Amino acid sequence: MTSKSTVAILGPGGIGGLLAALLSRSGHRVICLAREATAQTLRSSGIEVHSRQFGDFTAAVETDTELREPVDACLITVKQTALDTALTRVPPAALGDALVVPLLNGVEHPATLRARYRPDRVAPGVIRVESTRLAPDGTRPVVVEHGSPFVEIDLAAGTAPRPRVETLTATLSAAGMTARLTEDETTALWVKMAFLAPFALLTTRYGAPLGEVRTRHHEELESLVAETAAVSRACGAPVDPAQALARYDAFPPDAKSSMQRDAEAGRPLELDAIGGALLRAADRHGVLVPVATRVVRELQSASHY
Repeated sequence: MTSKSTVAILGPGGIGGLLAALLSRSGHRVICLAREATAQTLRSSGIEVHSRQFGDFTAAVETDTELREPVDACLITVKQTALDTALTRVPPAALGDALVVPLLNGVEHPATLRARYRPDRVAPGVIRVESTRLAPDGTRPVVVEHGSPFVEIDLAAGTAPRPRVETLTATLSAAGMTARLTEDETTALWVKMAFLAPFALLTTRYGAPLGEVRTRHHEELESLVAETAAVSRACGAPVDPAQALARYDAFPPDAKSSMQRDAEAGRPLELDAIGGALLRAADRHGVLVPVATRVVRELQSASHY
């Protein structure tokens, strides 16, 4: 994939749309898999990106409602709440020996994908970025606003061939992202969870951006980070709470979690994939997480969630 490659993107939303545009701009063939309304918009106008890191540009992509040919890699960038439905757009027989690379929130989805596709081709990854799709279906063009000054991706070979994952890592890096190959899938997923869970749960709970959370609710943020790190350690993935807390400073104060944006828009929340998965792991390992338990229950009980 260091030469021109073919990459499918399942879910060209805020994250998938940004990755699709960057890969297309870098000269790769990109096939976005989406609903027909979105597919029509992408065919006619492509993806318009506004980014503080990459500037403003528009990228052309191919698109379809279903994968119909083998590709080098399929990046799965839908929300966990839409995963089961979205996977019907990627028939296992159409993938060939493509890498299946989920860039989803949470820690439980790799098992789902390995049950559906070839386990020896699933290479889980994590992405750290603030990127939002602004334009709804039917408008021209699809607009993606990339707010964070970075796009960081960690890929784990897991059960997939390491050379294939190394090549994909190089492809993503050449397209402008900060991509790394990590040795331990469990650690990669839980390092992301240690950052994401407190960020998502508290910004959504208080309807406030990160800057307000890390000042007005700092003690609660520290407690959630400590609890998540303790669960991570119990799962075999050591996480330094201080490093997790320090990462928040790299985000602009007006940053919102994707869960908070979903709540504001009245969309389904990834509460089970993030908060639920955290509580289930804590229960399995006998780790007490009182703050996480309270915040998740408060979010569950809110009528509009």
